Amino acid sequence: MWSTCDASSCGLAVVMPLRPAGGGGVRPPDPHPEGACPPGIPPELVPRHVALVMDGNGRWAKQRGLPRTEGHKRGEAALFDVIMGAIELGIPYLSAYAFSTENWRRSADEVRFLMGFNRDVIHRRRDEFHQMGVRVRWAGRHRRLWRSVIRELEYAERLTEGNTVLTLQFCVNYGGRAEIADAAAAIAAEVAAGRLRPDQVNEKMFGRYLDEPGIPDVDLFIRSSGEQRTSNFLLWQSAYAEFVFLDTLFPDFDRRDLWRACEIYASRDRRYGGAEPNPVAQ
Repeated sequence: MWSTCDASSCGLAVVMPLRPAGGGGVRPPDPHPEGACPPGIPPELVPRHVALVMDGNGRWAKQRGLPRTEGHKRGEAALFDVIMGAIELGIPYLSAYAFSTENWRRSADEVRFLMGFNRDVIHRRRDEFHQMGVRVRWAGRHRRLWRSVIRELEYAERLTEGNTVLTLQFCVNYGGRAEIADAAAAIAAEVAAGRLRPDQVNEKMFGRYLDEPGIPDVDLFIRSSGEQRTSNFLLWQSAYAEFVFLDTLFPDFDRRDLWRACEIYASRDRRYGGAEPNPVAQ
């Protein structure tokens, strides 16, 4: 478990080496309000890429007699705290499921809110991300997405492209099946144009046609709120991920929940289809 301590005793410079962003130093994460520090997970057992399904905003608001939009607003602070916790623990990649291709089925009012909210969150937080050495990437489809959202995402990508402390992938208008279908269509076009032979298509080559081929496969897949399904998130990349489902509704989530999931991850035996022979009594 994590300990309670002040910022000076967290050993942050050990678990998170500060690297320059754009030629200068970076701002360290804010300490947890209750003084919690990350657990002592050996670096080799810290997940390289964590995927996060931020679920439960609507239920959190409903329990309090509030509109669903209030849950989404509360979720912004929860995500920002998780990002700081990921930096403290030394996680290099974090993917956040911000708006799925299926979310268009929600009410027109909620969709309008979520479009504006995603745009405004990126606008509000981009300078803080940059100061902390966070590199922002965007995965998802252009079509149907508001141009103002695309502009903010692309600006944040350009602003933070040289940062190396953490890569934060925002998945906006994203669906795992859509990403795979789009990659297959692009490969088919290459084959039809004679630039690629069918026998050249393999898993490694296919991966280069995904939205963000430079981001490694998911090691740890976390979903808040108690639901236990992937909801079409990073399907290709999560083929060998470890799944951790936590009951906490996302507005109540913070870096301690991330660390708890990482401790569970570190306790698991990842074999990737292999196995050691069983000892046999002689």
